[in-house]
Amino acid sequence: IATTTEASAVGAGGAMLMAFVSKRLDMATLKESLYQTSRTSAFIFGIFIGATVFASVLRGLGGDEVIESAITGLPFGTTGVLLTVLFITFLLGFFLDWVEITLIILPLVAPVLFKMGVEPVWFAIMFAICLQTSFLTPPVGFSLFYIKGVCPPGITTRHIYLGVLPFIALQLLALALVFWFEPLATWLPNEVYGGG
Repeated sequence: IATTTEASAVGAGGAMLMAFVSKRLDMATLKESLYQTSRTSAFIFGIFIGATVFASVLRGLGGDEVIESAITGLPFGTTGVLLTVLFITFLLGFFLDWVEITLIILPLVAPVLFKMGVEPVWFAIMFAICLQTSFLTPPVGFSLFYIKGVCPPGITTRHIYLGVLPFIALQLLALALVFWFEPLATWLPNEVYGGG
């Protein structure tokens, strides 16, 4: 129906319309919103530029070949390598934002996994589930800090940790199901785009 950018633009327009109708839209609010949006966009573009430079330098110095030989040299086989990459991604999700992981780590490991025969859509779905699970996992999951920031004062960090455990279990179950039953990730794209 719409791309992510188009849907975001419609959402932003709707938010401005609601603020205007409720008489909460003034120049100070509009200026602050534009400032925060520009700042976030500049941050993301900075990461894009840095990741591109990093990847170019790494490839220019032969780093991609070193990474490929290191990954393919692991004694686990394709399945073991895939699980190792997902586990490292899970750990990195504790400390890095998804943008950094996607732009820096993914271009290094994905081509190697694809050469080893890992299906790209299947890997992308598992990678996304793994990242989302790591953002929820105590003690340093990013989402936990966001939740703490909007909770009433009576809700402690321990309450939040206990509250997210069922969601972590569900996401790990989803990851296991997608891992063991690849068609859960690939059936719909194959039907829509005729890849199967």
